[in-house]
Amino acid sequence: MPEILALLQNIAPVVSVTILHQLSQVIYGMLISNGRITMLEISRWTERGGSYRTIQRLYHGSLLWLQIQWLFFTCRLQQPDHEYITAGDEVVFGKAGTETYGLGRFFSSLQKRVIPGLSFFTFSVIDVTERHSYPIHAVQMIKGKDQTPPRATGKIGSAEKRPVGRPKGSKNKKSDQPSLNPELQRIQPVLQAFLKVLTGVLAIQYLVLDGHFGNYPSAWMVLQTGLQLVSKLRCDAALYEPFTGKYSGHGRRPKYGAKIDVHQMNKKFLKSDSRKKGIRTQIYQATLLNKEFAFPINVVIILKTNLSTKKQAHIILFSTDLKLVHEKLVDYYSLRFQIEFNFRDAKQYWGLDDFMNVKERSVTNAANLAFFMVNFSSVLLRPCRENNPEFSVLDLKAHYRGYRYVSETIKLLPQKPDGILLGKIFEQTAHLGMVHPTFEPVSTA
Repeated sequence: MPEILALLQNIAPVVSVTILHQLSQVIYGMLISNGRITMLEISRWTERGGSYRTIQRLYHGSLLWLQIQWLFFTCRLQQPDHEYITAGDEVVFGKAGTETYGLGRFFSSLQKRVIPGLSFFTFSVIDVTERHSYPIHAVQMIKGKDQTPPRATGKIGSAEKRPVGRPKGSKNKKSDQPSLNPELQRIQPVLQAFLKVLTGVLAIQYLVLDGHFGNYPSAWMVLQTGLQLVSKLRCDAALYEPFTGKYSGHGRRPKYGAKIDVHQMNKKFLKSDSRKKGIRTQIYQATLLNKEFAFPINVVIILKTNLSTKKQAHIILFSTDLKLVHEKLVDYYSLRFQIEFNFRDAKQYWGLDDFMNVKERSVTNAANLAFFMVNFSSVLLRPCRENNPEFSVLDLKAHYRGYRYVSETIKLLPQKPDGILLGKIFEQTAHLGMVHPTFEPVSTA
């Protein structure tokens, strides 16, 4: 456990000494446990000073998770010569019962339906060079009570008719500022708080969101923060070329030109054409218009054709940055999926799906602790993956579990073995249960 305390020294400016020791005990227990990550399970694996009450105090304490995550990232994970972008996404996981804070009905992309559970919106920093995502800011999304509009009463036609002509005070031009829906209103302050800690430390230009946010209100919200949005449009989105014809001299000047047919794109927009395993992949890029957006957008269309069956499929990516080249736009959007791996690890290994806390503060701490462990384990995995790139979180847990067993066994011996033998025992036992060991254990046969 000394190496855990050493790694946590970077967050000492924002946590007390007591919390630092409590956190080290919890992390140690989580690294050893192979079952459900709950407070009781963690307390079964901790050493002296890691009782259930100690762990309970940490979960019910007040922790500045945004500052903790950011300090740990900048001190342990950030590389000064690497390129970074940011990504955001919502993670939903099921929860039983009725007492958990923030419990509601949310759409689960894994189960393809609305489920009772909890929702956290997470912003992460993605290392483009390393192609890895690090979650920084996770905030629970609380849905307000549904407000159903009052049912209309009276006979049809009894409502007062609007007078003929333009309403008084109406403007000729539609305002560029859209009305944000309740979901975007919840996300906007989270994004602003996340970008505030980045200011002056990490230069980030692009925010990548999935196709759910491929609309004008989301793009407008992102632009207000000084970032450029990279996202995906619906496959049936109506796109138009800017009008380049001659003005007739009367009426409103045309804005929209010919409508784009994604299956019969103009060759002047073609950027790449390749064939592999009977599939032809064509990539087109153009600055186009959509009637929902108040400004032109940088559109990349990826069209795939099965050469044997002639069937076609396509996706439409876009960015608000008109100068972004198609290679980077496609690459940035593909990197968005790295945040899904963060969600998988937080659920599978670090208790995001398992915690049984119900109070607001303990729920927040349990979820953020799971995301913190995603970053903390990345630091522990780095030296191991230098020897074996396939070294996984399961191997890391097996390593710490083996050390725990040896340390307890050594306490029962009347006399401790010498240092060299003790080191060999630790190394040999720590590799038991590993799927991808860093070296081949010495045979005792």
